[in-house]
Amino acid sequence: MSIPFISAEEAASYIKNGDNVGLSGFTASGTPKVVTVALAKRARELHEKGLPFKINLFTGASTNDHVDGELSRADAIAIRTPYQGHSDSRKGINNQQINYFDAHLSMCSQDLRYGFFGDIDVAIIEVTEMSPNGDVVLGAGLGMTPTLAQVAKKVILEYSSYYKTSFRGFHDNYVPLDPPHRREIPIYKPSDRIGSTVLHIDPKKIIGVVPSNASEGVKPFAPSDEVTHQIGENVCNFLVQQLRTGLIPKEFLPIQSGVGNVANAVLYGLGENPEVPPFEMYTEVIQDAVMTLMEQGNCKFASTCAMTFSDDAMLHFMENIDFFRDKILLRPGEISNSPEVVRRLGVITMNTALEADIYGNVNSTHVLGTKMMNGIGGSGDFTRNGYISIFSCPSVQKGGKISAIVPMCSHIDHSEHSVKVLITEQGVADLRGKDPRQRAETIIENCVHPMYKEIMWDYLKLASKGGKMHTPHNLQAAFALHETFMDCGDMSKVDFAKFGL
Repeated sequence: MSIPFISAEEAASYIKNGDNVGLSGFTASGTPKVVTVALAKRARELHEKGLPFKINLFTGASTNDHVDGELSRADAIAIRTPYQGHSDSRKGINNQQINYFDAHLSMCSQDLRYGFFGDIDVAIIEVTEMSPNGDVVLGAGLGMTPTLAQVAKKVILEYSSYYKTSFRGFHDNYVPLDPPHRREIPIYKPSDRIGSTVLHIDPKKIIGVVPSNASEGVKPFAPSDEVTHQIGENVCNFLVQQLRTGLIPKEFLPIQSGVGNVANAVLYGLGENPEVPPFEMYTEVIQDAVMTLMEQGNCKFASTCAMTFSDDAMLHFMENIDFFRDKILLRPGEISNSPEVVRRLGVITMNTALEADIYGNVNSTHVLGTKMMNGIGGSGDFTRNGYISIFSCPSVQKGGKISAIVPMCSHIDHSEHSVKVLITEQGVADLRGKDPRQRAETIIENCVHPMYKEIMWDYLKLASKGGKMHTPHNLQAAFALHETFMDCGDMSKVDFAKFGL
């Protein structure tokens, strides 16, 4: 069967108002880049004629400006899930222009197969190699692609020539059976292959192929500053101490690391520490740092859902692709983030907190409890099931006007039951085996910025005035720091005297 090449505009014409549209990729990696731009243009043209046009958008994770940027600016998104990271989509979500529901990344594929969100009308899938029988080789990120290929009524392929060569051999396409027939996911070490290097798509579903030569558009992260470097050093020192005492096996354990400067600082720190043996990763995203660590021999292997490399790093990767063929494996998000596999492998999980409270609860998503930042992503998948679950963040933001450690989180994504270790540039709070009051004392003493330390001790003293209680709180004062910031723009101006301190 011959699959025709078509224009991006023709491909976009097949997508109708109200359609459920699924996209390949995870972060910008492997995400479509031309059909969505044409779709946004079509939406604007229809809106100018007074006609409605919005789609319901399902992706592996965050995308890029070609997707969330273009479609948000065109007011072309009705429903969005499970994760986003673009300023324009964030704006649309927070002004209720886009109906966004946050979800664990490991669960979205299976929820689509279960039919919880209705049918997927059209899937747009980036490929780097294809054949007339529907066998394709995907790009730098998988996300929900194998499930989308399975459940979508129609498929549009974006054939990328940007990479200069195929990613053949890097993918491990695998879709578990659904209950009641599901079996164990047979991964017992990060390098275990359980699926296929190619993905088969029924040719009868494929509308056409759209050429693309666009890059992922990933910018390199800024160099670590003094604060992020110190956080990274604190995380590394903690892990090395755990290794010395035997609480981490001498072989070490697979690492999961979030995205950003702190994550890079931690990985570089582990690579530079002579006490840490060459390690493996079982994670959802790898960044430029991992490529460097592999070339240095410090990272032996990485199982991931996406290679979120900056454009320059991606070109370097493609030029040296044969070196990495036995060191990187790309999996679908429900496998890279599988709670079952994370727990079996004993993954050390490291994620970022937007806000944490003195009892160990973590807010990953909402500014002041109301404004969505990005989403929970995969942090819950890893945190709940990690061997050691670590959250890190700077102790203050906005030049000290915001304390990242507060009496009570304004929104909770990860409860105290899942968070084992909290780390800021000030130090490390090991929360294992501690009751709520002990956790509060440990966090205040070790993680809170000096300008807020006395404030937190004052809150704990105030909360304890109500008598003996398992978790001391004064519900009138619990959000006093947040209210003070909203009133005068500086949490440090809080005054607990009015609450009877």
